Amino acid sequence: MIEVSAPKNHFPLVESAKHSLLIAGGIGITPILCMAEHLARLGADFEMHYFARSPARAAFVEHIKRSTFADHVFFHFTEEEKQQRLDLAVLLQTHDAGMHLYVCGGEAFMNAVIDAALQKGWRKDRVHREYFSVEKRESDSNVEFDVTIASTGRTICIPADKTVMTALADYGIHIAASCEQGVCGTCVTRVLEGEPQHRDVFLSDDEKNRNDRFTPCCSRANSRTLVLDL
Repeated sequence: MIEVSAPKNHFPLVESAKHSLLIAGGIGITPILCMAEHLARLGADFEMHYFARSPARAAFVEHIKRSTFADHVFFHFTEEEKQQRLDLAVLLQTHDAGMHLYVCGGEAFMNAVIDAALQKGWRKDRVHREYFSVEKRESDSNVEFDVTIASTGRTICIPADKTVMTALADYGIHIAASCEQGVCGTCVTRVLEGEPQHRDVFLSDDEKNRNDRFTPCCSRANSRTLVLDL
């Protein structure tokens, strides 16, 4: 017997949007293409922009060209990252409250798109992203800190070279996890006291500022101790 959960979707499509702007970078075309196909079936207003180094490095090019929505798609093949950013600034210039932006690709690419959108006045709640993975952070700057388990009062030292999740597991305290990169949110744990050092891409800026939850798979602490609701 294998126990599974219902599918989770951290990149939902707002079908009621007046216009959807889909932007894919490289392999980020995977979820973006699904969105385009769904919007086309709905007869919704949208356009898709696909950025890649060259046609040879892009996926689904022929499939997209043969699709019923091919006239909604614009390809941007360039070896120059600077040119990509210039194109993005122009692309995101015009928008209104009824538009939603979706972006998927490498972290640097997505950050460039989102930064350009925010500079052009896009509202944060109209900008959606999905991460496949995140850049690995160097652990040289990590310092040890303590985690206190609220239900028992037990305090466990988290070494500089271990995540909270791994260190707690060594003492028989297991937290449900999936990606272990701070992407999916499966391991999000309530923080009762202390200040987390957020290193995930799952929580929003507002959620991080509240400091009442964190991801023990990758995040650490700014304070000496975190008291967790475990």
